[in-house]
This record gives sequence, C-alpha cells and structure tokens, in this order.
Amino acid sequence: MTDSAPADRGSLPPDPADLSVTVVDGYVDEPAHFGVPPYISTYPRYTAGALVDAGVPESRITYHTIDELRDDRSKRADVADADLMVYVGGMTVPGKYVGGTPAEPDEVRELGWTADGVTLLGGPVRFGVGEENAGAQETERDDLDYDFVAMGDVEAAAYDLVSEGLEGFGNRMRDNAEIDRWAEKGAFVVEQHPNHPDYLICEMETSRGCAYRCSFCTEPLYGDPAFRTPGSVVDEVDALSDRGVRHFRLGRQADILAFGGDGEAPNPDALRELYGGIREAAPDLRTLHLDNMNPVTITDYPEASREAIRVIAAHNTPGDTAAFGLESADPVVQERNNLLVTAEECLEAVRVVNEEGGWRPGDTPETTPGPDDRVVGPSTGPDASPRLPKLLPGINLVHGLTGERPETYEHNKRFLESVYDEGLMLRRINIRQVMAFAGTEMAETGADIAQEHKDQFQAYKREVRETVDNPMLDRVVPPGTVLPDLHLEYHQDGKTFGRQLGTYALLVAVPGERELGTAIDVAITDHGYRSVTGVPYPLDVNAASMAELTAVPGINRSKAGDIVVGRPYGSVDEVDAGVADLSRFAVADADVDAPIPGRERAGSGPGPAARSLLDRREGSSVGRGD
Repeated sequence: MTDSAPADRGSLPPDPADLSVTVVDGYVDEPAHFGVPPYISTYPRYTAGALVDAGVPESRITYHTIDELRDDRSKRADVADADLMVYVGGMTVPGKYVGGTPAEPDEVRELGWTADGVTLLGGPVRFGVGEENAGAQETERDDLDYDFVAMGDVEAAAYDLVSEGLEGFGNRMRDNAEIDRWAEKGAFVVEQHPNHPDYLICEMETSRGCAYRCSFCTEPLYGDPAFRTPGSVVDEVDALSDRGVRHFRLGRQADILAFGGDGEAPNPDALRELYGGIREAAPDLRTLHLDNMNPVTITDYPEASREAIRVIAAHNTPGDTAAFGLESADPVVQERNNLLVTAEECLEAVRVVNEEGGWRPGDTPETTPGPDDRVVGPSTGPDASPRLPKLLPGINLVHGLTGERPETYEHNKRFLESVYDEGLMLRRINIRQVMAFAGTEMAETGADIAQEHKDQFQAYKREVRETVDNPMLDRVVPPGTVLPDLHLEYHQDGKTFGRQLGTYALLVAVPGERELGTAIDVAITDHGYRSVTGVPYPLDVNAASMAELTAVPGINRSKAGDIVVGRPYGSVDEVDAGVADLSRFAVADADVDAPIPGRERAGSGPGPAARSLLDRREGSSVGRGD
C-alpha cells in the first residue's frame, strides 16, 4: 500500500476541470453503516462531493454499482477510460442480501486491472478482506493491486489526490466542515443509481465512531463519536430531496439517542430539531427510519431516553427498527469482550422501546395498554391497528467471541424466550458469526472459535428461528396487517417477492407473477420464520385468483371455488366466506379506495395540524407517513 505517486504521469498536473472520474460502488456493510441496494451509503455521495469541491465538474463524474458492471460489461469502458477510478466498498459484518451482491475481492482486483488511469481504493475495505463476504472469517489488509489505498477517509483522499494533480495524498480523516460541503455537493450522484428514484434509500450520517470498545467491532477504529449538527443533516436531506430521493435512514451512527449530546446522555431537543427539520425539508418523504440504538443509554438515562424515543416515534414512518447490540447474553462472554449491556439491562431497554414506540398508526388510548391520555405500546392482539408498529427494538447476537462456551447458546435462547414470554415485540433477531479484523481485540482470537462451534451455531440458529422468530413475527405482523408500497423485486415458485423500503424490511411473498419494479399495497395473510405472505390490498373479490383467495386465512380451495362461482358480488357482505373474515382483506368494487390507518396520501407531507401535534411530547398518537 502506498500514498506516494505510483508513476510519472506527465510534467504538468492535470486540470481538475478536465478530469474524468468513475466511482464504483462495491457496497458496504459496517456495524453502523449500510450501503447494499436499495441502500446507497454515504461513501459514493461524499466522494462525489469531494471531487466537485476539488474542481471536477459534475458532468465529468460517472457512478456505477458493481451489479451494473456485472450486468452490462460495456459499462466497464467507464472504468477503463477514466483518468481516475475510485472504488468504494467493504464488508466488516457478514450478511445476506436481496437487492444487490457485494463485490468479492477478486472482482475488486479485476476492476483495478481494467482501469488505465489512476486507481484509488477506499471505504471499509481498508480494514481488510477475507476469502469471501461471510462470517467466521479472518481478514487481512490487501491493496488489491490499486495505485493508492485510502487508509483514512476515501472522500478526503479523493479531494487531496485531485488537488495534488493525481500524484499522491496524505492519509487523513475528513472533518465535519468538509462533510457539510461534500454531502450537499455530492447529492447529484444518486440520480445515476439504477434504483433511482423510486427504490432507493439514502443512508444518512449523524455521527461516526464509538466511545466504547467491544472486542470485535470496527466502529471504534473511527475514534470517539463526532456528531454533525442537526442543520447539516437537514441540509443534506434537502439536497437529496431536490434530487428526487424520498426515502431516508438515519443509520450512520453507533447510537441515535446520543445525537447532539455529550456522547452518552440523550438530547431530546437535538433529536426534535433533527427529525422536525427533516420533515420540513422533505415534506413528501415516504420513509424515515433509523438503525442503531445503545440499550445502555436507555438504562443509564431512562427518562431522557423515553422522551427521545417519543420524539422519534412521532416523526418516523411505521416499521422502524432500533438495533440493540446485546451481542451475547452470557456474562462470561460479556466480560471477556468488553460488552457493556447485561441481559437484564437489555430486557429493560426492550420494554422501554416497546412502551414508547411499539404503538401502531390508528391505535387509540383505549386500544393500547397504559394511561388513557396517550397511545403507548406494545400494541398487540385483536384490537391493534392493522399497521406495523412505529418503532421496535431488534437484537444483534454475534458468535465466535472470546470466551464462548456451550452455555452461551443457552443464555442467548433464554434471553430471547424471556422477551417473548413477557409479551414484548422484537422486529428482528440478527444472529451471525464474527469477522476478525486487524486493529480489534478479536484479531488475536481470529475465527477459530467460530469455526469450532459452527455445527452448534447452525443448530441453535434453526431452533431460534422455529421457537422465537416464528411466533414473534406473528405477534408483530398478524394477519390483516397492511404494508403500503411493497416494491416487487423477483419471481420464485409462482410467487412475486417484494419489500418495503426501510430498516430490515420484511420479505413478502405475493401469489402469482406480477410486474417487477412496481409497488403495491399488501395485506399480510400468513408468516414463516423470517418472511410473510400477503395479498394485494384491497383484494378485489370479483377478480381475485384462486391462489389469492386461498391465501386468505380460513379460505380453502373448495371455499375459494365457491366464491369464484358465485361472482359477481355487490359487496363483501354477500360473499359466503365461512369462518374467514374477508372484510379485512377484500372489497367487491376495485374502484373503492380502502383506507389504511395513519397513511398520508402519496406525495403529501404532514399539515400544520399534524406538525403541531408532533410538538406535544405526550401526544404521540399521530401516524406519520407510510
């Protein structure tokens, strides 16, 4: 790896205005940053903004995803012919992906060979690469045959490299003043993403770095938290909204509750300024979600955390998830790996988020637990509104850590069972095996423990899916729950699969093969371990297929046949559906617009009345967005 000039490329430094630059997005997945389609991370946007700030015209910057280059090899000419090719990517946590496939190391190396100009490699790939993008992996740093590797921030490297005539740069981290400029200047690049505008969600940075030092995590390698101001994030949302973006996730931070504070204690006023400003900057947004929330913050500062969570739940859109990094419920593993939250503390944090965020748009104080003057959660059972809850916790568990033993798996299962038995909700349980990176304490242990325990890990993971995930999904998304704007992605086994845009979006199977790339509203009819089945909402009983009718709970093939024979119907009440409650799913007039509780009309923002309600911290029953 080098940060000095790779070769003599001419006596006169190139004019930035004449440079052609291609940015290749190989996708990122970090503990506090995500950028696999339909997400676009901050890296390509900030890098594009840095290039513009250094004097490269927008028209001279080309952006491609790795999937584009796989699908259309003619686009590789943009890589070959560019004066500068910047590759951004890297996976520091393992995952499975539907919307895109992250670049493998050999593909990244091939891109470097393809480029005739200067090549720059950056992003979390600087922490190391493994043999594949998977868990139970050891990694090592590798320049992958690029001219330059940004061991600091790739956007700062791109700015300095262009400013220095492509001759070199000093590795450094960018500061917030630079990001304030580059975030706005780089917003244009989203228009070149193949998913733009309808199926693209922008990952937003509120801070990066972490004050804590969990043994396996790469986020502390960015240093202590550096917070952006609410205004700078809002300005970035404004710029992206002007470029057609309607979906946003505040995912680039270790703990959303710490935003605008001292790094530990919540600052509800800063969150109110942030979320309120986003709503004003993008009044027609369709998704506003978050990712990470530290359960320790909730247990250390319970009242301020409750207020902060109420602010979030009042402004966000349904289906939001706050990922909790419990990582292990085993006290031995917790102590050996600097994990700060105990199982008991995490359970209390789960309770708090369920109470303050686990209500559903359309709920009333009378239909939810707690006092009669406001809506609270958890909203479950037959009286719950047919929408996803506003904000639920998720649980991250990582295996292969130092000190892991057979009892570790029992500790984790008992914790998850206690959450379910208490009547609480979890939106997602993420179980994975560790990846070991240089610079973390896990580098010494490596993947040895994960490899040794792989068989036990797989059996335990299956058991959790069957005994916890399955009934939990039924509690969170019972039959009749309506999911607006399901984007249809692929066909399989006579069904069409799609997801909403958002944090850890549910995968929904819809009977029949429908046009891909479109969006429909669906009502959930059944659930599996990690996915659900749904039918178009509202289902037209006079036109529904046999497959759609039999997907409705209580309707078998014989009853569906009788319904088809008895067409047409003037109303759903005329249908003899037996024990099935068809009214939750269907209408008899396709032109009738079935209401969706708490849904704003497409393209609308909250009016003054809604905004005034949002300012009342205790009045959190307003449904905002989809």
